[in-house]
Amino acid sequence: MDDVPRRSAPPRTDEVISEERFQRYHRYAREKGVNAVMYLFARLVLTPIFLVWFRLERQGREHGRVDGGMVVASNHRSFLDPFVIGTSVPWRRRIQFVAKVELFERPLVGWLLSRLGAFPIRRGQSDETAMETAARAVERGGTVLIFPEGTRIRSGSLARPKRGVGRLALETGGAVLPVAVQGTEHVRRGWRIRPRKVKLRAGPALTFPQTERPSPALAATVTDRIWPNIELQWEYLGGLPPLRKAAVIGAGSWGTAVAVLLARGGLDVYLGTRSREKADEIVRRGENERYLAGVSLPESVTVKRATDIELAACDLVCLAVPSKALPAVVGGLSDRVGSRTAVLLLSKGMVQPMAALPNEYVSERVRSRAIASLGGPAHAREAAAGMAALVLASTDADLRAQLGEVFDRAGLVCERTDDVFGVEVAGVAKNAAALAAAAAEGHGLNAAGIAAAGIWRECAEFAIGKGARLETFAGLAGVGDLTATVLAPGSRNRRAGELLGSGIAADQIPGRIGQASEGLDSVPLLAKAVTDAGARAPALEGLSALVAGTIDTGEWIATLRRAERARRAA
Repeated sequence: MDDVPRRSAPPRTDEVISEERFQRYHRYAREKGVNAVMYLFARLVLTPIFLVWFRLERQGREHGRVDGGMVVASNHRSFLDPFVIGTSVPWRRRIQFVAKVELFERPLVGWLLSRLGAFPIRRGQSDETAMETAARAVERGGTVLIFPEGTRIRSGSLARPKRGVGRLALETGGAVLPVAVQGTEHVRRGWRIRPRKVKLRAGPALTFPQTERPSPALAATVTDRIWPNIELQWEYLGGLPPLRKAAVIGAGSWGTAVAVLLARGGLDVYLGTRSREKADEIVRRGENERYLAGVSLPESVTVKRATDIELAACDLVCLAVPSKALPAVVGGLSDRVGSRTAVLLLSKGMVQPMAALPNEYVSERVRSRAIASLGGPAHAREAAAGMAALVLASTDADLRAQLGEVFDRAGLVCERTDDVFGVEVAGVAKNAAALAAAAAEGHGLNAAGIAAAGIWRECAEFAIGKGARLETFAGLAGVGDLTATVLAPGSRNRRAGELLGSGIAADQIPGRIGQASEGLDSVPLLAKAVTDAGARAPALEGLSALVAGTIDTGEWIATLRRAERARRAA
């Protein structure tokens, strides 16, 4: 299930109001500003209501006492924001603000909004009329409220700003008051206005030299100076910060690739290695030659020994270690992860000895704000080249949105879903199925197909019985990942299966392939989890026996064929 941050409805493409009415509202805003009597009456009525009903907390009001015109730049969570901000600036200031043209569709409502300081803007278009109206208001000493995000962002962290606020500040030379509002998004449910706590905080006003016709690049630069001040107020109020800094624990091929992707998505990244010597080697070469040769690390990736990284200062911690190593890694960092830090799991396996999935295991032991798991047919080198597709699974919608946007900016296809259990079981199942197919291939392609199908069917039935979705197994996290793993010439699980099928003992295989195989480690745990759930799992139990060395490949294939005949007969 893909999802995006909750935003206001898209702009209408038809003509909402006539051009004559549109220009009339702007003419009033330029010449009159607001109706002083109506504005004062509204403020006198709304201020005590907000203070009592919403327990409105107003911080930094003194920063609004500046001379001349002023631009109030704020985040936007609710239709109430202009009114909450309007009751928080000095009484002598009467705020004018832009509002979507759809609100002016009814003449009476449009007239009322116009007299209270609103003027219409056509969203999704370069509306020079609205920009000129705003500029005139500020130049004559008035106050204009602008929402740089361009639309309401009802949940999660703040969105990226548009450059209009920077252009307005430069063209007018007016002071810019950075403001953050929190809590207004929880007030309305349908037509009900609920008593929810609302907080507002203003920071010191900023000034920029007046510039005639500033270039888009200059306007964007000034916007980038303004926006962090709004984010600072937002985070002071307890708002969700954006993802700025990440730590990737585990410098294997996939960990290195994810570090590159996060850096490409705009984050400062620490890549954590086991030893200082390994970190120094990667820094010296500028790449991880052993696991991802030829892929240069971006400048925003800092390589350090994992134990030297201050995890509490990171917004995101990625655990890029095999599931077999999770207990040791989690035990070493659980008390170092901050309560406002998110965790991203890259493991596709099960944790010994309790056969727990990574998300379940980590969530019980790490005090993070939210946890996500990464699935899909992404292979390290293709991912680093921006050619991969991922599935991001988390029950936290805000984290899905934040991380999804990072991977989008990195150039990947990133699906979002809340089916965490389905994605993680699918990841374990594809490793087991790829291992089974490769182990059985020596007995013919038909045997390989029977082995993979049996494993896949048993895992899918187990997951769906636990609440996972069928489409997860039919999509990128399931069939897509399985196909990529089976076809990949460098697949660890495929190579491990080939060696297992040739008679090599399971404990000797990691040394032969140079890396751990999630499939080998997880098959016995997966078989136990499925049978403990009361399901029949002859394919998984047979593969588990093969891994344990209690049967040979021929016996296992014969067992698979008997199970397939029995299933068809039933």
